[in-house]
Amino acid sequence: MNMQFKGIIPPVTTPFDTNGNIDEVAFCKDIDYLLQVGVHGLAVGGSTGEGHTLSSKELVQLNQRAIKQVSEKIPVIAGIIADSTREVIDRGKKLADLGVSALQITPVHYLFTPNEQAMFDYYAQISDNVGLPIIIYNVIPWSYCSPELLVRIIEEIEQVIGVKQSAGDMHALAELIILLQGKGFVLAAVDDLLYPCFILGSDGAIAAILTAVPKACLALWNAVQNNHHDKALKIHEQLYNLWSVLSGSNLPAKVKSAMRLQGRTSGLTRSPMPMPTKLEEEKIRIALERII
Repeated sequence: MNMQFKGIIPPVTTPFDTNGNIDEVAFCKDIDYLLQVGVHGLAVGGSTGEGHTLSSKELVQLNQRAIKQVSEKIPVIAGIIADSTREVIDRGKKLADLGVSALQITPVHYLFTPNEQAMFDYYAQISDNVGLPIIIYNVIPWSYCSPELLVRIIEEIEQVIGVKQSAGDMHALAELIILLQGKGFVLAAVDDLLYPCFILGSDGAIAAILTAVPKACLALWNAVQNNHHDKALKIHEQLYNLWSVLSGSNLPAKVKSAMRLQGRTSGLTRSPMPMPTKLEEEKIRIALERII
Protein backbone atom coordinates (compact mmCIF):
# COMPACT_ATOMS: atom_id res chain seq x y z
CA MET A 1 0.00 0.00 0.00
CA ASN A 2 1.32 3.42 -0.97
CA MET A 3 1.40 5.55 2.18
CA GLN A 4 1.52 8.82 0.28
CA PHE A 5 -2.27 9.27 0.53
CA LYS A 6 -2.17 10.95 3.92
CA GLY A 7 -2.69 14.40 5.37
CA ILE A 8 -4.30 17.43 3.78
CA ILE A 9 -5.40 16.78 0.17
CA PRO A 10 -7.53 19.69 -1.09
CA PRO A 11 -10.10 19.04 -3.83
CA VAL A 12 -9.16 21.89 -6.14
CA THR A 13 -11.85 24.06 -7.67
CA THR A 14 -12.28 24.39 -11.43
CA PRO A 15 -12.27 28.08 -12.43
CA PHE A 16 -14.61 28.96 -15.30
CA ASP A 17 -14.74 32.19 -17.27
CA THR A 18 -17.88 34.14 -18.20
CA ASN A 19 -18.45 31.81 -21.17
CA GLY A 20 -18.28 28.69 -19.01
CA ASN A 21 -14.85 27.66 -20.30
CA ILE A 22 -12.01 26.45 -18.07
CA ASP A 23 -9.54 29.14 -17.08
CA GLU A 24 -6.27 27.18 -17.11
CA VAL A 25 -4.17 30.13 -15.97
CA ALA A 26 -6.28 30.57 -12.83
CA PHE A 27 -6.28 26.79 -12.24
CA CYS A 28 -2.48 26.60 -12.36
CA LYS A 29 -2.07 29.72 -10.25
CA ASP A 30 -4.08 28.22 -7.39
CA ILE A 31 -2.18 24.93 -7.61
CA ASP A 32 1.01 26.96 -7.17
CA TYR A 33 -0.52 28.55 -4.08
CA LEU A 34 -1.49 25.16 -2.62
CA LEU A 35 2.00 23.81 -3.26
CA GLN A 36 3.48 26.85 -1.56
CA VAL A 37 1.46 26.38 1.63
CA GLY A 38 2.52 22.73 1.81
CA VAL A 39 -0.50 20.52 1.10
CA HIS A 40 0.13 16.76 0.89
CA GLY A 41 -1.74 16.07 -2.36
CA LEU A 42 -4.41 17.33 -4.73
CA ALA A 43 -7.74 15.93 -5.88
CA VAL A 44 -8.88 17.15 -9.30
CA GLY A 45 -12.37 16.89 -10.77
CA GLY A 46 -14.22 15.99 -7.60
CA SER A 47 -17.49 17.52 -6.44
CA THR A 48 -15.77 20.70 -5.19
CA GLY A 49 -14.16 20.89 -8.63
CA GLU A 50 -17.62 20.60 -10.23
CA GLY A 51 -16.56 17.29 -11.74
CA HIS A 52 -20.15 16.42 -12.52
CA THR A 53 -20.13 19.21 -15.14
CA LEU A 54 -16.85 18.24 -16.83
CA SER A 55 -16.59 16.38 -20.10
CA SER A 56 -14.12 13.53 -20.40
CA LYS A 57 -11.85 15.79 -22.44
CA GLU A 58 -11.97 18.55 -19.81
CA LEU A 59 -11.22 16.10 -17.00
CA VAL A 60 -8.13 14.91 -18.86
CA GLN A 61 -7.14 18.52 -19.58
CA LEU A 62 -7.29 19.51 -15.90
CA ASN A 63 -5.40 16.48 -14.62
CA GLN A 64 -2.76 16.88 -17.30
CA ARG A 65 -2.17 20.48 -16.19
CA ALA A 66 -2.17 19.52 -12.50
CA ILE A 67 0.39 16.74 -13.00
CA LYS A 68 2.65 19.07 -14.95
CA GLN A 69 2.26 21.78 -12.31
CA VAL A 70 3.09 19.62 -9.28
CA SER A 71 6.13 18.04 -11.02
CA GLU A 72 5.85 14.88 -8.88
CA LYS A 73 6.13 16.87 -5.64
CA ILE A 74 2.78 15.52 -4.37
CA PRO A 75 0.24 12.97 -5.64
CA VAL A 76 -2.64 13.95 -7.92
CA ILE A 77 -5.90 12.07 -7.41
CA ALA A 78 -8.32 12.26 -10.34
CA GLY A 79 -12.05 12.34 -9.60
CA ILE A 80 -14.56 10.49 -11.74
CA ILE A 81 -18.27 11.25 -11.35
CA ALA A 82 -20.21 9.27 -13.95
CA ASP A 83 -23.33 7.16 -14.21
CA SER A 84 -22.22 3.91 -15.82
CA THR A 85 -19.43 1.40 -15.48
CA ARG A 86 -18.63 1.89 -19.16
CA GLU A 87 -18.18 5.67 -18.81
CA VAL A 88 -16.05 5.37 -15.67
CA ILE A 89 -13.77 2.84 -17.36
CA ASP A 90 -13.45 5.07 -20.43
CA ARG A 91 -12.45 8.06 -18.31
CA GLY A 92 -10.18 5.96 -16.13
CA LYS A 93 -8.21 4.63 -19.09
CA LYS A 94 -7.67 8.14 -20.43
CA LEU A 95 -6.49 9.34 -17.02
CA ALA A 96 -4.19 6.34 -16.52
CA ASP A 97 -2.12 7.45 -19.48
CA LEU A 98 -1.39 10.76 -17.74
CA GLY A 99 0.23 9.29 -14.65
CA VAL A 100 -2.32 10.21 -11.99
CA SER A 101 -1.62 8.58 -8.62
CA ALA A 102 -5.14 7.28 -8.00
CA LEU A 103 -8.77 7.63 -8.99
CA GLN A 104 -11.48 8.95 -6.67
CA ILE A 105 -14.68 7.32 -7.91
CA THR A 106 -18.23 7.93 -6.70
CA PRO A 107 -20.93 5.30 -6.87
CA VAL A 108 -23.42 6.11 -9.62
CA HIS A 109 -25.58 9.10 -8.73
CA TYR A 110 -28.73 8.51 -10.73
CA LEU A 111 -31.92 7.67 -8.83
CA PHE A 112 -31.96 3.90 -9.34
CA THR A 113 -29.63 2.42 -6.75
CA PRO A 114 -27.52 -0.67 -7.51
CA ASN A 115 -27.79 -3.47 -4.96
CA GLU A 116 -24.69 -4.45 -2.98
CA GLN A 117 -23.51 -7.07 -5.46
CA ALA A 118 -23.96 -4.67 -8.36
CA MET A 119 -21.97 -2.05 -6.45
CA PHE A 120 -19.20 -4.58 -5.78
CA ASP A 121 -19.15 -5.58 -9.45
CA TYR A 122 -19.01 -1.91 -10.48
CA TYR A 123 -15.72 -1.36 -8.65
CA ALA A 124 -14.38 -4.80 -9.61
CA GLN A 125 -14.91 -4.15 -13.33
CA ILE A 126 -13.33 -0.70 -13.10
CA SER A 127 -10.35 -2.19 -11.28
CA ASP A 128 -9.92 -4.97 -13.87
CA ASN A 129 -10.04 -2.58 -16.81
CA VAL A 130 -8.18 0.50 -15.56
CA GLY A 131 -5.47 -0.82 -13.26
CA LEU A 132 -5.03 2.26 -11.07
CA PRO A 133 -5.46 2.59 -7.29
CA ILE A 134 -9.08 3.49 -6.48
CA ILE A 135 -10.46 5.52 -3.59
CA ILE A 136 -14.24 5.16 -3.19
CA TYR A 137 -15.92 8.53 -2.70
CA ASN A 138 -18.79 7.50 -0.43
CA VAL A 139 -21.04 10.52 -0.74
CA ILE A 140 -24.23 9.79 -2.72
CA PRO A 141 -27.09 9.56 -0.16
CA TRP A 142 -29.30 7.29 -2.29
CA SER A 143 -26.36 5.24 -3.55
CA TYR A 144 -24.51 4.82 -0.28
CA CYS A 145 -22.05 2.05 0.58
CA SER A 146 -22.30 0.59 4.07
CA PRO A 147 -19.09 0.12 6.09
CA GLU A 148 -19.46 -3.64 5.69
CA LEU A 149 -19.69 -3.40 1.90
CA LEU A 150 -16.75 -1.00 1.76
CA VAL A 151 -14.61 -3.38 3.80
CA ARG A 152 -15.55 -6.29 1.52
CA ILE A 153 -14.64 -4.28 -1.59
CA ILE A 154 -11.27 -3.24 -0.14
CA GLU A 155 -10.44 -6.74 1.06
CA GLU A 156 -11.42 -8.48 -2.19
CA ILE A 157 -10.53 -5.96 -4.93
CA GLU A 158 -6.80 -5.30 -4.87
CA GLN A 159 -6.88 -1.94 -6.65
CA VAL A 160 -9.38 -0.41 -4.20
CA ILE A 161 -7.15 1.07 -1.53
CA GLY A 162 -9.48 3.18 0.57
CA VAL A 163 -12.51 5.35 1.12
CA LYS A 164 -13.22 9.05 1.22
CA GLN A 165 -16.02 9.05 3.80
CA SER A 166 -18.45 11.89 3.32
CA ALA A 167 -22.16 12.67 3.72
CA GLY A 168 -21.55 13.93 7.26
CA ASP A 169 -21.36 10.35 8.56
CA MET A 170 -18.88 10.22 11.45
CA HIS A 171 -20.29 6.89 12.59
CA ALA A 172 -19.42 5.26 9.28
CA LEU A 173 -15.93 6.74 9.40
CA ALA A 174 -15.34 5.46 12.94
CA GLU A 175 -16.68 2.02 12.02
CA LEU A 176 -14.52 1.85 8.90
CA ILE A 177 -11.36 2.63 10.84
CA ILE A 178 -12.16 -0.14 13.31
CA LEU A 179 -13.17 -2.73 10.71
CA LEU A 180 -10.33 -2.09 8.28
CA GLN A 181 -7.54 -2.22 10.87
CA GLY A 182 -5.14 -0.45 8.51
CA LYS A 183 -5.99 -2.56 5.44
CA GLY A 184 -7.19 0.54 3.59
CA PHE A 185 -7.07 4.31 3.79
CA VAL A 186 -9.91 6.22 5.42
CA LEU A 187 -9.91 9.86 4.35
CA ALA A 188 -12.30 12.27 6.02
CA ALA A 189 -14.76 14.49 4.18
CA VAL A 190 -16.79 15.50 7.22
CA ASP A 191 -15.70 19.11 6.88
CA ASP A 192 -16.95 20.51 10.18
CA LEU A 193 -15.61 17.59 12.25
CA LEU A 194 -12.11 17.06 10.91
CA TYR A 195 -10.62 17.31 14.39
CA PRO A 196 -12.45 14.27 15.80
CA CYS A 197 -11.88 12.46 12.48
CA PHE A 198 -8.13 12.94 12.87
CA ILE A 199 -8.24 11.88 16.52
CA LEU A 200 -10.14 8.71 15.58
CA GLY A 201 -7.33 7.83 13.21
CA SER A 202 -8.36 8.92 9.73
CA ASP A 203 -5.38 9.01 7.39
CA GLY A 204 -6.12 12.57 6.35
CA ALA A 205 -8.83 14.43 4.49
CA ILE A 206 -10.12 15.35 1.06
CA ALA A 207 -12.74 17.97 1.82
CA ALA A 208 -13.95 21.29 0.47
CA ILE A 209 -12.93 23.23 3.56
CA LEU A 210 -9.30 22.27 2.89
CA THR A 211 -9.50 24.19 -0.37
CA ALA A 212 -11.15 27.19 1.26
CA VAL A 213 -8.58 27.53 4.07
CA PRO A 214 -5.65 25.16 3.48
CA LYS A 215 -3.32 26.87 5.97
CA ALA A 216 -5.76 26.44 8.85
CA CYS A 217 -6.43 22.82 7.91
CA LEU A 218 -2.71 22.08 7.74
CA ALA A 219 -2.31 23.71 11.16
CA LEU A 220 -5.08 21.47 12.51
CA TRP A 221 -3.52 18.33 11.04
CA ASN A 222 -0.08 19.20 12.42
CA ALA A 223 -1.48 20.07 15.84
CA VAL A 224 -3.18 16.67 16.10
CA GLN A 225 -0.07 14.82 14.90
CA ASN A 226 1.97 16.63 17.56
CA ASN A 227 -0.64 16.15 20.32
CA HIS A 228 -1.20 19.89 20.68
CA HIS A 229 -4.88 19.48 21.40
CA ASP A 230 -5.57 22.89 22.92
CA LYS A 231 -4.45 24.47 19.65
CA ALA A 232 -6.32 21.86 17.60
CA LEU A 233 -9.57 22.49 19.46
CA LYS A 234 -9.29 26.23 18.86
CA ILE A 235 -8.79 25.68 15.12
CA HIS A 236 -11.65 23.18 15.07
CA GLU A 237 -14.04 25.79 16.48
CA GLN A 238 -13.00 28.29 13.81
CA LEU A 239 -13.41 25.74 11.02
CA TYR A 240 -16.77 24.66 12.42
CA ASN A 241 -18.03 28.24 12.24
CA LEU A 242 -16.71 28.67 8.70
CA TRP A 243 -18.35 25.45 7.54
CA SER A 244 -21.72 26.64 8.84
CA VAL A 245 -21.66 29.41 6.21
CA LEU A 246 -19.95 27.41 3.43
CA SER A 247 -22.22 24.38 3.49
CA GLY A 248 -25.06 24.41 0.99
CA SER A 249 -26.22 23.39 -2.46
CA ASN A 250 -23.80 25.87 -4.06
CA LEU A 251 -20.80 24.76 -1.98
CA PRO A 252 -18.24 25.02 -4.83
CA ALA A 253 -19.38 28.60 -5.42
CA LYS A 254 -18.96 29.46 -1.74
CA VAL A 255 -15.50 27.91 -1.69
CA LYS A 256 -14.59 30.09 -4.67
CA SER A 257 -15.93 33.10 -2.80
CA ALA A 258 -13.76 32.24 0.23
CA MET A 259 -10.74 31.94 -2.05
CA ARG A 260 -11.43 35.27 -3.71
CA LEU A 261 -11.90 37.02 -0.35
CA GLN A 262 -8.36 35.87 0.54
CA GLY A 263 -6.87 37.21 -2.67
CA ARG A 264 -6.75 33.91 -4.55
CA THR A 265 -7.83 33.40 -8.14
CA SER A 266 -11.03 31.34 -8.20
CA GLY A 267 -13.04 32.05 -11.34
CA LEU A 268 -16.76 31.48 -11.69
CA THR A 269 -18.94 28.40 -11.37
CA ARG A 270 -20.41 26.60 -14.34
CA SER A 271 -24.10 27.29 -15.04
CA PRO A 272 -26.61 26.65 -13.57
CA MET A 273 -24.86 26.77 -10.19
CA PRO A 274 -25.31 30.30 -8.78
CA MET A 275 -22.52 32.31 -7.26
CA PRO A 276 -23.07 33.38 -3.61
CA THR A 277 -25.35 36.29 -2.82
CA LYS A 278 -23.91 39.42 -1.19
CA LEU A 279 -25.31 38.25 2.15
CA GLU A 280 -23.73 34.81 1.81
CA GLU A 281 -20.40 36.35 0.87
CA GLU A 282 -20.51 38.72 3.84
CA LYS A 283 -21.07 35.77 6.22
CA ILE A 284 -18.10 33.99 4.65
CA ARG A 285 -15.94 37.10 5.04
CA ILE A 286 -16.78 37.40 8.75
CA ALA A 287 -16.04 33.69 9.36
CA LEU A 288 -12.71 33.97 7.53
CA GLU A 289 -11.65 36.91 9.68
CA ARG A 290 -11.90 34.65 12.73
CA ILE A 291 -9.58 32.00 11.31
CA ILE A 292 -6.03 32.03 12.70
